[in-house]
Amino acid sequence: MIELQDNLTHLTLAPATGGSLVNWTVRASGQPLLRHNDQQAIDTGLPGKLGCYPLVPWSNRIAHGGFDNPDGWLALTPNSLTDPLPIHGSAWQQAWQVVSHTADEVVLEVRCDTPFAYRAEQRIRLNDGALSIELRVTHLAETAAWHGVGLHPYFPRRPGTRLQASAAQVWMSDASKLPTGLTLVPGEWDFQVLNTLPEGLVDNGFCQWDGYCRIEQPDLGYALECQASGADYFLLYCPPGLGFFCVEPVSHPVNAHHLAGRPGLKLLEHNQSVQLNFNLKYTPL
Repeated sequence: MIELQDNLTHLTLAPATGGSLVNWTVRASGQPLLRHNDQQAIDTGLPGKLGCYPLVPWSNRIAHGGFDNPDGWLALTPNSLTDPLPIHGSAWQQAWQVVSHTADEVVLEVRCDTPFAYRAEQRIRLNDGALSIELRVTHLAETAAWHGVGLHPYFPRRPGTRLQASAAQVWMSDASKLPTGLTLVPGEWDFQVLNTLPEGLVDNGFCQWDGYCRIEQPDLGYALECQASGADYFLLYCPPGLGFFCVEPVSHPVNAHHLAGRPGLKLLEHNQSVQLNFNLKYTPL
């Protein structure tokens, strides 16, 4: 476990567990700013049980058993016990290495050969109650490949939790959670202004996002002001009856490899990179 702290907050990380953040808390009160994780959650060794993990070299699900790259079809196999489709890339299933570590900043790195050769780096920093994550991916294979990036944070959900995140459209999805078409955002999913979270399941991608979101936690006494760059989309995951929800900044919609124009994906040549930044600022209410 790695620890960071600034004057207001404290962060723990588990580099060996997919380069994951574990707990981010307010030093004075212990209030969780990400979903709180106990030792049992940590011992699972699963990033999806922790606070936040990187999505590289794609976000969410890919259909049809793979996708076309310039040098031909790239076959993929399911990589999760809980999903029949390949999901969230490969970096979350690798042990990341610590490149550097100070009291308030850590740099993590992983090199992967699956599904193609790449290097991913996370620069994670605390500063005056703000958590910043820079996620950068560099393509290492000699032949070009399509890349996407994202982050998968888990936030506490309380009865009073409210979200603001402006989007023009949302992808509707089928039973396999693959997108079926774009539509205007329905009223209960409209977060142009602060709104409570829907009671029913939401597991959808929102489009034309400006990268800003605000999460108010009046039951916990704080708000998070968040800003992403390199992410024109966010995924909202609200599972009913559980004490968390997810707002995931991502560079592309679900199954973008099979959507017209491959929206949000980048075709990277050898040594080219793509980057996503996410900044979360803690403010007491």
